[in-house]
Amino acid sequence: MAGPRIHVAATLVAAAEVTLPEGASRHVAGALRLREGAALRLFDGEGLEAEAEIVSVGRREVRVRVTTVTEGGAESPLAVHLGQAISKGDRMDYAIQKATELGVAAITPLYTEHGDVRLKGEREAKKLAHWQAVAVSACEQCGRSRVPTVHPPQTLSAWLAARDEALRLVLHPATDTAWQHASDISRAALLVGPEGGLSPTEIDAAYTADFTALTLGPRILRTETAPVVALTLLQHYFGDLG
Repeated sequence: MAGPRIHVAATLVAAAEVTLPEGASRHVAGALRLREGAALRLFDGEGLEAEAEIVSVGRREVRVRVTTVTEGGAESPLAVHLGQAISKGDRMDYAIQKATELGVAAITPLYTEHGDVRLKGEREAKKLAHWQAVAVSACEQCGRSRVPTVHPPQTLSAWLAARDEALRLVLHPATDTAWQHASDISRAALLVGPEGGLSPTEIDAAYTADFTALTLGPRILRTETAPVVALTLLQHYFGDLG
C-alpha cells in the first residue's frame, strides 16, 4: 500500500478504526481529495507503523481502518539530546525540523544569557505545542516512526545538571578540539548557543558538567545551522550516516 504518512496519537491495532487528527483530516479530505478505500500509512510516534485505508470522509473528520501493524524503522542507534538556545521566528522551527530529520532523540529549548527570547505562561505553552508539531511534521516527511520529545524550555543550568550522556559536546568556536571518542557511543548531549554565543560563564558551566568544547571549522555558523552540521557529524561517526 502507498499513501501519505500521518501521525496519530492512538493505539495501533490491526482491524481497529482510528479517527485522524483534525488537521490531518482536512489535509486528506481537502488538499489530497482522498476518498473511501484510499491507502494511508500511520505511525504512533512511539515506534509503530500501520497500513490503513479510509472508511469514511467528512468535512472535518476522516476515519480509517488499520490493516497491518509493524515495527517502524529509520531510527538511529545514536540517541542525541539537543540543548538548543531559543531563537526568534523561523530559525527555531528550522533547527527543530532539521534536527528531527537527522535523528535527534530529544530537544530542550534553552534560556541563555545572550538569548533574546523569553516565554512565559500561555505563550510558552503555545510555542511548545508549535515546536512539537514541527517535529511531528518532520517525522511524517522523513519516515521516522518515533517523534522526538520537545521538552518545555528551561534554563541552561537546569539542563546541564540533568545530563548523564557518555558524550557531551558544547559548540564553541574558540577551540580546535577534534572528534576523538570511542566508536561505541550510544547516547550524546549537544549544546548549541544563541546568535550571540554562550557567555564565558556558561561555557565554564558546561565544562564543569563534563562537556567538551568543539568547533565546526573556521566559519561562525548561525544558531540554526550549527546543529545541522554537528548532528550530521555525530550520525556519521556514531550513528547511521557512516
